[in-house]
Amino acid sequence: MSTRLTAGDTAPDFTLLAADGNSYSLNQFSGQKVIIYFYPKASTPGCTKQACDFQDNIARFSSEGYVVLGISPDPVSRLEKFAEKEDLGFPLLSDEDHAVAEAYGAWGEKKNYGKVYEGLIRSTIVLDEDHKVAVAQYNVRATGHVAKLRRDLKLEA
Repeated sequence: MSTRLTAGDTAPDFTLLAADGNSYSLNQFSGQKVIIYFYPKASTPGCTKQACDFQDNIARFSSEGYVVLGISPDPVSRLEKFAEKEDLGFPLLSDEDHAVAEAYGAWGEKKNYGKVYEGLIRSTIVLDEDHKVAVAQYNVRATGHVAKLRRDLKLEA
């Protein structure tokens, strides 16, 4: 299992291809606060709910200086369809080899109906302007997570 990040850790840099056809690197957001959320599979009910919750709150996050990035092991083609269908206005990044998920501690052992396997652990990592970890949340729920994150970040209306 990969090592989980904790508050104060420096976030690993990465460069990934996104649904919009661009490559995104963490370094390009230097001086900005970043919310990175890892989700297992685009267009599934839980992941759709979570992505739409982020989209519904994107103006609030942006007004507080946060950039939102979604990362999954899906290929870019699947992310393109997902972003278009759900009208998502933030980058969805493809981590097919799950190297970034591993570096962030969001890849590891999972259990489902008694079966044990390796997979993506739904997680959210919040970085400060220096890209130090401010908040690291693992095994989050798809439903209600964004509201909880807003409360944790004191971004209530």
